[in-house]
Amino acid sequence: MSRHSRSTLFLMEQLVVILIFAICAAACVKIFVESYLMERRALDVSNALLSAQSAAECFKASAGDAEKAAALLGGNSARDAKNNAVSVFYDGAWDVENWSQSKLPLEPAFILRIIPKDGGHPSLAYADVTVSTYADDEELVTLTVAARRDGG
Repeated sequence: MSRHSRSTLFLMEQLVVILIFAICAAACVKIFVESYLMERRALDVSNALLSAQSAAECFKASAGDAEKAAALLGGNSARDAKNNAVSVFYDGAWDVENWSQSKLPLEPAFILRIIPKDGGHPSLAYADVTVSTYADDEELVTLTVAARRDGG
């Protein structure tokens, strides 16, 4: 075998090894990105659950008044005429964003809605507390809460 054919064979082997390495590296990067996105989603669902639980406790503490519950959460609330919901907005770090009806300085990442509903019991106020993404309105968490109207 000539020296030229051995070096060509060696280069071909090196190219195959580099190609296999590149394919494995691409697969690893894809797995790491998917892992990061799953971790981010789990963190958002966890924070959404904590926010919904806080809103439910505020609803109970305010004797079923959704606007007072939103004020207890620390943000400005906006009432949605379609479903009579009171909304509180959060940024991407789950900090409450103060929002005015006229303008939104930055688009919020998440929205918490307290939606009053009829539960059929005169001394109890009922509501659904829903947390969803703002951009595509994907629901993360929903809790149903009941509060005594007299605050007890």
